[in-house]
Amino acid sequence: MNEIILFFSSLDFNWSIIETIAVVLSVLYVILATKQNIWCWAAAGISVALYIYICFSAELFPETGLQVFYLIMAFYGYYNWTKKEQDLQITQWSAGKHLTLIITGAIITFLMGFYFATYTSAKMPIVDSFTTVFSVIATYMVTKKVLENWLYWIVIDVVSIYLYYSRELHLTSLLFLAYTIIAIFGYFMWLNKNTSNA
Repeated sequence: MNEIILFFSSLDFNWSIIETIAVVLSVLYVILATKQNIWCWAAAGISVALYIYICFSAELFPETGLQVFYLIMAFYGYYNWTKKEQDLQITQWSAGKHLTLIITGAIITFLMGFYFATYTSAKMPIVDSFTTVFSVIATYMVTKKVLENWLYWIVIDVVSIYLYYSRELHLTSLLFLAYTIIAIFGYFMWLNKNTSNA
């Protein structure tokens, strides 16, 4: 136990009040989403508003744009889940649809990364673009309650741990570690719910 405490105390963590609040609300969002609780969208809206400021300050420009998208999707997700609360069920997409999404996402990632690498001061533009593009796809899947969204999030979250840690947003990198674990549980919770509804 002492070794663990010494390890974390030796790390030069960069803490801030704004990032702490954003992290807490982000964790609350994911936990509520795994339970299909509509209030997940309120927690998401507040946390992403804070992350717009955080990401812009860290010069993660594609990620800043992603947070703006998240804010819009928080309103859309709330509206969609409210409107279709009675009949919006967990669904699954075909392998062909996922393959198309992955190929399209990879092409957009490359083009966006190239643009930000060439014309801006963005840090880690390819990695940042990857998490941005595929987070847009995965977020849309959440609003439609597509089961496989959790598999996308697992990959995105693992890459994001490295991205945020490299930009000295250490608390946020821990957030994405928590996200990875929650996404694994979320997948199996939704899978069991989907199986029971079949």
